[in-house]
Amino acid sequence: MKSFVPAVLLLGLLGACAGPAVVTNVKLPEAPPPGEPSGTTGLHEADLKVAYGQPAFVRKDGQAQIWRFDGPGCKAFFFLYSRDGNTAVWHVETTPRGQGIAADQNCLNALRARVASRPTS
Repeated sequence: MKSFVPAVLLLGLLGACAGPAVVTNVKLPEAPPPGEPSGTTGLHEADLKVAYGQPAFVRKDGQAQIWRFDGPGCKAFFFLYSRDGNTAVWHVETTPRGQGIAADQNCLNALRARVASRPTS
């Protein structure tokens, strides 16, 4: 029994030295197609709120921000970057994606229409 305990400890130490498992045959998602819908890049924060309302989610990470707007059938992600104190949209994506570019114009139109149909106080 005494020789059994050191053997188990030795096997435990050897197991701890094993490297991480290597995952193979993993298919990464394709990068979104390049291009932005007209009228979306260059929008400032205030313009974005006027056009799309209050974002459902905002993440700030250094000079970058992600604003997400949720609709009944889609979500839009606006990527804003600050340069020289000027924060503006540089990239837009939607889920589901558009045809030929990362953002679906129908989704963006539906999100804007939702804001336009709200009564003003």
